[in-house]
Amino acid sequence: MEFVFEGIVFSILPEQSGTSARGEWHSQNVVFEMQTNSNYPRKVSVKFFNKHDDVARLVVGAAYKVTFDVESREYQGRWYTDVLGRRVEPKEAAQMAQPQSEPAPFVAPAPAPTPAAAPMPTEEFAVPAQGAQVIDDLPF
Repeated sequence: MEFVFEGIVFSILPEQSGTSARGEWHSQNVVFEMQTNSNYPRKVSVKFFNKHDDVARLVVGAAYKVTFDVESREYQGRWYTDVLGRRVEPKEAAQMAQPQSEPAPFVAPAPAPTPAAAPMPTEEFAVPAQGAQVIDDLPF
């Protein structure tokens, strides 16, 4: 069963490699930050096994759509779970692959009502006489 999430690359960890009975293998973990409905984003470490070219194209800080699988295994009485990356594609490319719906027609907003004209003040402002002391009560 495959699952999909969208996330931003937070960190790309160093590659690990080795040789088994089946031949050479390469494994690399990438930490993605997923935006959730909570106040705190979640980080998920995804292991890419023998997908060196896919990981090499990733850019820290860029958004991607990740297809993954979850696998658990038992070793010496303890269970370990891995999130195994199957495919990774840029978020923009994933959005472009989806069929575009027809845009909604433009509806102009209704004109705002004009406020009634405010009456003009009839009093004249007092100008201090020359030599009069001006009291400035402004705090700045």
